[in-house]
Amino acid sequence: MNTGELRERITQFLRSRVIPYEPVLDAGGAAAANARRELRDHARTVGLWALPLPSELGGGGLSLPEYAALAEAEGASDHGPAALGSAPLLDVTMLARHGGPRVRAEYLARLVAGEIRTCYAMTEPDNPGTDPFLTGTRAERRVDGSWRVTGRKWFTSGAADADLVTVLARTGGSAGDRGGLSLLLVPTASAGFRVVRELPVFGASGQYEIALDAVAVPADHLIGEPGAAVAIAGERLQLGRTLRCLRWLGQAQRAFDLMCERAATRSGSRGPLAGHQLVQQHVFDALLALRTTRPLVHEAVALIAAGQDAHTEVGLAKVAAARMLQQVTDSAIQVHGAAGLGPDTALPALFRGGRAARLLDGPDELHITSVARRVLRGYG
Repeated sequence: MNTGELRERITQFLRSRVIPYEPVLDAGGAAAANARRELRDHARTVGLWALPLPSELGGGGLSLPEYAALAEAEGASDHGPAALGSAPLLDVTMLARHGGPRVRAEYLARLVAGEIRTCYAMTEPDNPGTDPFLTGTRAERRVDGSWRVTGRKWFTSGAADADLVTVLARTGGSAGDRGGLSLLLVPTASAGFRVVRELPVFGASGQYEIALDAVAVPADHLIGEPGAAVAIAGERLQLGRTLRCLRWLGQAQRAFDLMCERAATRSGSRGPLAGHQLVQQHVFDALLALRTTRPLVHEAVALIAAGQDAHTEVGLAKVAAARMLQQVTDSAIQVHGAAGLGPDTALPALFRGGRAARLLDGPDELHITSVARRVLRGYG
């Protein structure tokens, strides 16, 4: 099957299966869990399950460039990646590359099958997320080689339903040191692990604060070598930011389609909205934002897939895609009028996602200064 046909099948799956379930999935709880299970089973039945995950683990085996062509369609809903089994791509990639034999044997196939869920805990309530070297969570090695982890993390996506959480912790040195940070895979059923509270983002659920009170972690659940967290996290963040950009493109396209449908079908005493020049300006500016952002994102995809340095390209893509999603959704709301503020369209949720996008995986300011410094070094 060619990419175009596969993309169309994913689009239809989102429209007919995932999007109608969004209110249930957004609400969480037992009903959401049942809906996820039903979506997962149907995705398997129609051959759309876990397309970018390794085929030897039960996935579809698509390469990153192959998957990138589909990720926009899949990302039109926040729930699309989970419904289609690609959500654990970051964790599967990280554990396959850096996990020990027991971690790979015990968790990878189950992750791909959707039997267990993972999350990633990096930022902390009392330390800026843009400076991981100030991490306060500590992991102390015990006599038997295992670790005891103590600390707090927040804005940890999906922690309430996760079976495993990858925790950034200091295993050596003191706060501010450039070394001594490690990643540990913590089973959430461990004594001392607890979800402190949910952190609604503009009223939406899914983010949590967690506490680790002297949680015992097996020695073989260290990811990579002690002190290797910065390199592993950087590798993960580059891919993660790029995947988010692809999905934001899909969400912006959804908002754009809603805007154009509204303009074409809504009429007033002066005729259809589509005939108003200011509405046409919104359509033009939104299309321009979409069309100019997409090549930046796919340039980052190509460099990451080739194993090349993509820091500049990922930074450009991340800022552009976040701004673009907020701009396009804002225009779509404006064209809808009061209807764009209420519960009858996806626009409020898409706008909320666009605003959060400018902080997720590093605020715009972090990427702007990082990219500018890298560029300016070439002129020094």
